[in-house]
Amino acid sequence: MTAIKHALQRDIFTPNDERLLSIVNVCKAGKKKKNCFLCATVTTERPVQVKMVKVKKSDKGDFYKRQIAWALRDLAVVDAKDAIKENPEFDLHFEKIYKWVASSTAEKNAFISCIWKLNQRYLRKKIDFVNVSSQLLEELPKVTEESVPSGENQSVTGGDEEVVDVYQELNAREEQDIEIMMEGCECAISNAEAFAERLSRELQVLDGANIQSIMASEKQVNILMKLLDEALKEVDQIELKLSSYEEMLQSVKEQMDQISESNHLIHLSNTNNVKLLSEIEFLVNHMDLAKGHIKALQEGDLASSRGIEACTNAADALLQCMNVALRPGHDMLLAVKQQQQRFSDLREQFARRLASHLNNVFVQQFTQALLQLYNRSYFLSVPGHDQSSTLAQHSVELALPNHHPFHRDLLRYAKLMEWLKSTDYGKYEGLTKNYMDYLSRLYEREIKDFFEVAKIKMTGTTKESKKFGLHGSSGKLTGSTSSLNKLSVQSSGNRRSQSSSLLDMGNMSASDLDVADRTKFDKIFEQVLSELEPLCLAEQDFISKFFKLQQHQSMPGTMTEAEDLDGGTFSRQHNAGVPPPVSSEKDMIRQMMIKIFRCIEPELNNLIALGDKIDSFNSLYMLVKMSHHVWTAQNVDPASFLSTTLGNVLVTVKRNFDKCISNQIRQMEEVKISKKSKVGILPFVAEFEEFAGLAESIFKNAERRGDLDKAYTKLIRGVFVNVEKVANESQKTPRDVVMMENFHHIFATLSRLKISCLEAEKKEAKQKYTDHLQSYVIYSLGQPLEKLNHFFEGVEARVAQGIREEEVSYQLAFNKQELRKVIKEYPGKEVKKGLDNLYKKVDKHLCEEENLLQVVWHSMQDEFIRQYKHFEGLIARCYPGSGVTMEFTIQDILDYCSSIAQSH
Repeated sequence: MTAIKHALQRDIFTPNDERLLSIVNVCKAGKKKKNCFLCATVTTERPVQVKMVKVKKSDKGDFYKRQIAWALRDLAVVDAKDAIKENPEFDLHFEKIYKWVASSTAEKNAFISCIWKLNQRYLRKKIDFVNVSSQLLEELPKVTEESVPSGENQSVTGGDEEVVDVYQELNAREEQDIEIMMEGCECAISNAEAFAERLSRELQVLDGANIQSIMASEKQVNILMKLLDEALKEVDQIELKLSSYEEMLQSVKEQMDQISESNHLIHLSNTNNVKLLSEIEFLVNHMDLAKGHIKALQEGDLASSRGIEACTNAADALLQCMNVALRPGHDMLLAVKQQQQRFSDLREQFARRLASHLNNVFVQQFTQALLQLYNRSYFLSVPGHDQSSTLAQHSVELALPNHHPFHRDLLRYAKLMEWLKSTDYGKYEGLTKNYMDYLSRLYEREIKDFFEVAKIKMTGTTKESKKFGLHGSSGKLTGSTSSLNKLSVQSSGNRRSQSSSLLDMGNMSASDLDVADRTKFDKIFEQVLSELEPLCLAEQDFISKFFKLQQHQSMPGTMTEAEDLDGGTFSRQHNAGVPPPVSSEKDMIRQMMIKIFRCIEPELNNLIALGDKIDSFNSLYMLVKMSHHVWTAQNVDPASFLSTTLGNVLVTVKRNFDKCISNQIRQMEEVKISKKSKVGILPFVAEFEEFAGLAESIFKNAERRGDLDKAYTKLIRGVFVNVEKVANESQKTPRDVVMMENFHHIFATLSRLKISCLEAEKKEAKQKYTDHLQSYVIYSLGQPLEKLNHFFEGVEARVAQGIREEEVSYQLAFNKQELRKVIKEYPGKEVKKGLDNLYKKVDKHLCEEENLLQVVWHSMQDEFIRQYKHFEGLIARCYPGSGVTMEFTIQDILDYCSSIAQSH
């Protein structure tokens, strides 16, 4: 057991900083014996924790493992079963009762005794020991060096109470004296009693010497006492002198206090003077405006660059003087109040003068721009003047007037506008309204004339334009649809109709459209957008710089605070003299742009409507161009006026595009086919090819490719459905021919254009073409050797009934003679005649456009040869050795088919 205890201490408890006190080998009562060890342990670190640990031997049997542990404080009862008789059984009551059987009674008693000692020593709550012998429950002896052996002291007490050692160690000098004394006495070691008596005698001698020495020093003590009395007298004299000195210094102290108070008053006066001088210097330095600045504010020239610079510097200086942070009490000074009133008067005077001058500049620029516009369009309104020559001279370049010189002249006043905004917001707001009023009228006339020229260039006429509402600056299409169609037909030399739908929309097909006219429209529309974009961006940039407003940060649709500028105010929450916050300034830019360019969106919509009426294919061009410009504008500023306006117009263009696709699908459904002529390639199939080819050239690398892909899907579905509808309704042409030819054309179109989103439809078209080709071949070819077909069908029926193939010839109706009779009815000449009639029949069904005659004829040839080989196989299997053969060969069939195809 000692070896096991040593092993457990080393392997399990030492690594956990625990010391094993007692161990017992046990097994559970009433079960199959599986031995384990119960161990009582204490920790080596304070506070000491007492545990009971169950240790089990591993399954391999080469080491022990810790299985479960209980704290001793959780143990309630220890039941030894019998206090008189020896019994190895005992119970431990934790939260549940554990019943154990020890390997021996001695181990059990030793373990219970150890638990009792640990309980007495470490636990306040005492454990109940039931049926335990009183000999085991004995009080622990006091821990001393004499009563407790070293090993037991360490194992039981666990080092919790240390022994108090009263021994005091000798120092080095004492050890040396004792050694010398012991060396001088020979019996110090051999006879301790003699040595002790000697030491006692010497001690008595020393005590007597000490007493005599004390008695001899009495005289010296008396002398010392006399000296002390004399010293006390001297101390009294010194104290008297110190008292007189203190009285003398008291008067000096009073004089020094008076001098100190006088110096303090002088210092306080100097400090006040310095502070007063600092306040005066502060007011003079910060609230004094130079005479030159005052003169510039009152009389400065606002027309010259030098005068503007001087006025700008003076205005900044005035603003600094007015915005100086006064110290407490300054506003109560009369001089400060007078100076502030003077600054306020200067500000009002200069603000009025600046606002008046800028209003004059606005009027001057507006008048100058209108004069230039009038000179440009003068001849358009002269009665009897040749307008075509005028437009040729004045409308060669489709361009908007450049406002850069006006912006450049006004930007010189940008800093003054910023000053006016921060000092007198009411006048700043008035200038903003006046600028918008002038500019909105100017831009309205310029933009309407610009769109007028664009419409004339699109229609390609001048004199007739008045008939269709293209006169003046209205930009509205007031003419009838028939008049507009007439106009377009005349302008294009009767080369195309007004519709670009896939079907007939004006008694002319889409194939008559002139690509050059579409390209011209595309260029004009692109030029219109290219002119509008820099115009709007330049004006927005100028507004933000000149009026000192924030931009490029507002989000679309955030118009909660701003009001319509026509109402007279910019914001609901701000008075005329208070600048609005940043969010309102962002809205101000949008509102100013909306009022200045309020005619752009209606004019663009009118232009789009005109382009759509001229040619609905123009919606493809407009969708691509408008999408590109919207994308470009959003990259610059997603919330700008240009981005929002073009986005709104893009919605209209997209609606026109969707309407065009819907009209094409509707017109497919309304197609009527003549009952007297063969169908051929349906009109909407051919025009889908034209639409797809044009769309692919327009939408190449376009941002809105997804819209075209959706349109393709709708159109191709419509084409598929209506081809089948027409094929079902066709009376002159077989259904399979209509399906075969049209789906072959669709497959060829999709293969040539390589439209990625229609790959599934391309495969479907090919499958439908192949299926209907095979169906038509089988149906048209039928059974060219009809009697021979009937004969062999009977042979196959007999074989199916169970008759062996080589025994069929014994059947009366299917003997060799009957076979020879049937074969003689189909000589080569009759076969060729039948094939020739079949070729003529196929030629009548197929159209020349798709050129599928030879393909169909070759398929029929292959089908005929397949039937021929089938007959030969049956003859070889059912009539072996009969020598019966057909009167024509496969080579004859090939020759017949080739000669028939060449003859036609």
